[in-house]
Amino acid sequence: MNTHPLSRRDVHIWLALVVLMLAACNSAGERAAPTAGPRRIALVMKSLANEFFVTMADGAKAHQAANASTYTLIVNGIRNESDLAQQVALVEQMMAQTVDAIVIAPADSRALVPVLAKARRQGIIVVNIDNKLDAATLKDAGIAIPFVGPDNRAGAHTVAAALAKQLKRGDKVVILEGIPTAFNAQQRRLGFEEAMKEAGIDVVAVQSAHWEQDEANTITAAMLREHPEVKAILASNDNMALGAASAIRQANKTGQVTVVGFDNIAAIQQLIKDGRVFATADQHGDRLAVFGIEYALKLLRGETQPQDLQTPVDLITASK
Repeated sequence: MNTHPLSRRDVHIWLALVVLMLAACNSAGERAAPTAGPRRIALVMKSLANEFFVTMADGAKAHQAANASTYTLIVNGIRNESDLAQQVALVEQMMAQTVDAIVIAPADSRALVPVLAKARRQGIIVVNIDNKLDAATLKDAGIAIPFVGPDNRAGAHTVAAALAKQLKRGDKVVILEGIPTAFNAQQRRLGFEEAMKEAGIDVVAVQSAHWEQDEANTITAAMLREHPEVKAILASNDNMALGAASAIRQANKTGQVTVVGFDNIAAIQQLIKDGRVFATADQHGDRLAVFGIEYALKLLRGETQPQDLQTPVDLITASK
């Protein structure tokens, strides 16, 4: 049997075929074998003007510092809760940097799905935290992205049920909701409404303040003028609860109108002690991104299959 060494031309052809085969695998959403060293994880959040997301970022940074040999962390956030274009751009930047995983708190439950689908096709692991992506939109995009976070509806129901014990049947309340297209905003509103209905309390108005403190202040002031009989404001996050409490003070109605929120940010805790806010829900913001990061690392190591993971949410009052 005759054998001949490969010519230089044959070697070049063979290498070209290998490159084409690898490219074909990657185009189908499969990564080449992982390189040694720490994994690169991107944390993409909503507004860093919101104390809740600052707390989330700080918790993630502390976790990474304690696990520096395991992963590196890139932290990003948008200017305000409604800046969808900037959040899409941040995801695209992380794709360009070929991170191993993206852990994202999407500003909108539908608008971020197309760019996250592109990330998945690129072979990047994606974990959804805080605000759940819309299931139908994910299905239409042909992708499955696990959600790691609390049951917002149950958490809001718990807060509202505690408030109901401070009110009487027939009392009137209003709800300040978040961005209406955000899943967590929808779920918190539903939780509030269910608890009020069960207690026989009348929700006379629902209005979005888009998670923003200043907007909540303005809207609450208007609601108090339009509905002077209102006994409570149910705010879907603590930023809006702060704005509502300020408007109540400005209207000289402190002690007459009760406020509840959601998130348990540091700024709300003193108001709870002072009695200006009755209750909030603690979804453990300092751990929420960490839960998502730890889950992403498990997915990268092949230790689990993508599925939703519920995290704790607890009622906070002056007595709890």
